[in-house]
Amino acid sequence: MEMHTEDARLEAVHRRDPAFDGTFVFGVASTGIYCKPSCASRPARRENMSFHVTPADAEAAGFRPCKRCRPNQQSDANPHLAAIERACALIRESEQAPPLERLAAAAGLSPFHFHRIFRRITGVTPKAFAAAEKSKRMQAALGTAQTITEAIYESGFSSASRFYETSNARLGMTPKLRRAGGKGVTICFALGQTTLGAILVAATQKGICAISLGDDPEKLLHDLQDNFPNADLRGAEARFERTVARIVGLVEIPGQNLDLPLDIRGTAFQQRVWAALRDIPCGRTMSYSDIARTIGCPGAARAVAKACAGNTLAVAIPCHRVIRTDGDISGYRWGIDRKRALLSREAG
Repeated sequence: MEMHTEDARLEAVHRRDPAFDGTFVFGVASTGIYCKPSCASRPARRENMSFHVTPADAEAAGFRPCKRCRPNQQSDANPHLAAIERACALIRESEQAPPLERLAAAAGLSPFHFHRIFRRITGVTPKAFAAAEKSKRMQAALGTAQTITEAIYESGFSSASRFYETSNARLGMTPKLRRAGGKGVTICFALGQTTLGAILVAATQKGICAISLGDDPEKLLHDLQDNFPNADLRGAEARFERTVARIVGLVEIPGQNLDLPLDIRGTAFQQRVWAALRDIPCGRTMSYSDIARTIGCPGAARAVAKACAGNTLAVAIPCHRVIRTDGDISGYRWGIDRKRALLSREAG
């Protein structure tokens, strides 16, 4: 059973119930430490207690781990972690995604409970995790196999048709083009200037695939070339320059609606995070934990932070609106100063 109310959590702490270790931790304002529910320390006063889904959330709020119960040690803090790791290993070792019942049995849990615990710990469902692992094998096989067909079967697809149904979603382009480093893909790009530095905007036929900010325009272009080493990169014509101007406008005057198609390429989990980011109103911020709860994965704050770091579309997918639980402005792939500037402009 997962804990959903503060009263239920408080009762578990009073009972020092080890059954709930790993479902939450609690912080004590008077001491500045956080503990797991079964901690043998003297109970704290209710007004000094706060509850957090994960140790990372508690530490982000300024608490340090209790030296007595060691809530930040994963093997102790989450009794299900080892079981979920066994299930993940089983998925990686299997050519085909194992049925939910088999994974649950390997973890020693009921299918329903296993599905909830797996999603809470990994941030994705077992099905999505298996799909991501298969995609990794496919990408690796494309670099070594003699033929595309050989790579498809090596990575665990039962047929070529089954793979091609979802190849664009998995690889961002067809497997043949992915293997060739994007050869044959035409990407238009243009460089511009904003008050926050240089900007590069690039687009495929599907939509905008990159928006980068930096100090050195040549470096921005080199990064694009590194990401698409064999693509046909073309300096954009005047029509595309107007698109760049609209994106520059987003940097200079926040809150405008960017009604342009985006070519967003990422895992299922990244897509969910990025969609949530686009729903954050201009002038507002959310924490990584807030986003994790929004997408239904309350224990996945670290995975959310990683997905934010993987965003390649500055301002269009506003990862700058995500901050730490304590209000601190943490990492931004285009520079902390730019993040502060964007937030300041949006705050009015």
